[in-house]
Amino acid sequence: MAQAPVINGIRLGMTPEQVLGLFPGSSEDAEVRSSLSRPASQFGVSSFIIRPDRYKSKEKFAGISQITFTLLDGRVSNLSVGYNGPEWPHVDKFVAKFVEGTNLPAADAWEAYVGMDTQLKILRCEDFEIRVFAGGQGGNLNYVLLVDLTAEEKLKERRAKAREKALQESKP
Repeated sequence: MAQAPVINGIRLGMTPEQVLGLFPGSSEDAEVRSSLSRPASQFGVSSFIIRPDRYKSKEKFAGISQITFTLLDGRVSNLSVGYNGPEWPHVDKFVAKFVEGTNLPAADAWEAYVGMDTQLKILRCEDFEIRVFAGGQGGNLNYVLLVDLTAEEKLKERRAKAREKALQESKP
């Protein structure tokens, strides 16, 4: 996971408290508090959304409309960063901008999503996956999705066990 990119200080594996620390005032936000007060699902999943323009650190997150954090067992296992543009002529340009200053490979090493070749690219690594999407009017649907593949696998296993248990219990 050490290879996974950090987006303005945000990284996979963080706790909600660490995330909120990057957004002064967010811990007092009613929407955020409400989301964080909800119990996790039976599988340990919870989520919350941060809208950076509401907080003092908004300059650090310029161009980002919202960040959706999905947690597994209280740690960020998935984060989706929504951008307010710009409109990229091709996803490769967005990827090129995203990988600047990181150890991530150039866009030509990323896999194009079939049928959306000019809009969606995916980079699969050992512990994480990144999806970069460029689209929408003025780029209003642009996003970067980071996924912790180890957490994803844990969640799949939990769901499979629950299905198996439900099947066992439903047998006469």
